Amino acid sequence: MTDFSAAAPTGGMTTAGSSAALPIGTELLTLAGALPVEALYPGDKLITRDAGAQPLVRIMRHPVPEGMRFVAVSRNALGGKPTRDVILPACQPILVRDWRARAMFGTPSARVPLARLVDGDHLRRTQERPAALLTLTCARVHILYADGLEVMSTGTGTPV
Repeated sequence: MTDFSAAAPTGGMTTAGSSAALPIGTELLTLAGALPVEALYPGDKLITRDAGAQPLVRIMRHPVPEGMRFVAVSRNALGGKPTRDVILPACQPILVRDWRARAMFGTPSARVPLARLVDGDHLRRTQERPAALLTLTCARVHILYADGLEVMSTGTGTPV
């Protein structure tokens, strides 16, 4: 997997890290089923792509920073994902595992900030802003399922 996060523009993210800053209402896959991010607590087991069920170490709520950019992602815009229309930070790293990874980066999969995928139609910049963002931290960086998208958590240890 190729990581294009460092080479891409950040989109104005100023909260702690640029991973898994998810708006209220985003549904995460957990051992208890799909739950809204605001219903999670430390110790809850998140379903990860890379390591199975992993405990949530910390969840922090942040105000939306002034000037932060967002991307509106239409339902099914990324190979059947997300499962509904969503608005995410432009800097949100996601895992792309479809034709886009091969066409844009020459690899079967790539971690890339959402802003790099804006097409003006199914993924477009928006002035809409969520009320707050929640940052999810695990023992290390993991790939989480958020509304069907594969997004990065933050980690207290080494990245995947």
